[in-house]
Amino acid sequence: MSKIQTSFQRLHAEGRKALIPFITAGDPDPAATVPLMHALVEGGADVIELGVPFSDPMADGPTIQRASERALAKGMTLRKVLDAVREFRRTNSDTPVVLMGYANPIEAMGVQAFTDAAQMAGVDGVLVVDYPPQECMEFARTLKSAGLDPIFLLAPTSSEQRFAEVAAAGSGYIYYVSLKGVTGSANIDLDEVAARIPKIRAAVGMPVGVGFGIRDAESARRIGELADGVVIGSRIIEEIERSVPDQAVARVRDFIKGIREALDQIGETAR
Repeated sequence: MSKIQTSFQRLHAEGRKALIPFITAGDPDPAATVPLMHALVEGGADVIELGVPFSDPMADGPTIQRASERALAKGMTLRKVLDAVREFRRTNSDTPVVLMGYANPIEAMGVQAFTDAAQMAGVDGVLVVDYPPQECMEFARTLKSAGLDPIFLLAPTSSEQRFAEVAAAGSGYIYYVSLKGVTGSANIDLDEVAARIPKIRAAVGMPVGVGFGIRDAESARRIGELADGVVIGSRIIEEIERSVPDQAVARVRDFIKGIREALDQIGETAR
């Protein structure tokens, strides 16, 4: 069983929801990446999604696009992202790390070379936005053979056929995009999320984390009441943008603590 799967099982047994924050590796500076990862854990993160910066991030809104641009301007590469994970692992062997990005950097490195390097660095899962499940079964098998979880997106428009394809290719958890649009969008339809998540769970047999549009503790709590986990990214990047360099780590930690407290209120209310 993977580290991601173990984490979700533990959280389920505890009656708690997974907090899955996203940051872009190399933003605002490569030297800040590992301290920010530790700050996320200190704030209560259960899984870290670490963005691999890419020049043409089709699914990302302007906030994360800016983060990628800053990281690329500072020389961040896929290999340097893996170096950051390796450094993080020197003092944290427990918190699952998921790389989230696009196919081009992986294919440039080579799928097997990437998989080997990711495993050695301590990566636990990989989410490639532009790898549809029906076209990357071999990639998914390669990851699984190395003990890594291939994680896939589902959206409000996803069909039952896509559910079946994701169930066959994926493992770890499902990232459910809560609305049509790009990251950082607003106006989540909670009724739609409430209707879709039980169907997704039944079809794929994996926990469901919901992202896109979660902006604060209240929206995180409302989504957490429906899902197994909450993914939050653009709002964290905004905290980094608003901070002077020596305050970004503390500001992100404090923001995540507020989200963690809101999610933990769900379990307390249920008890």
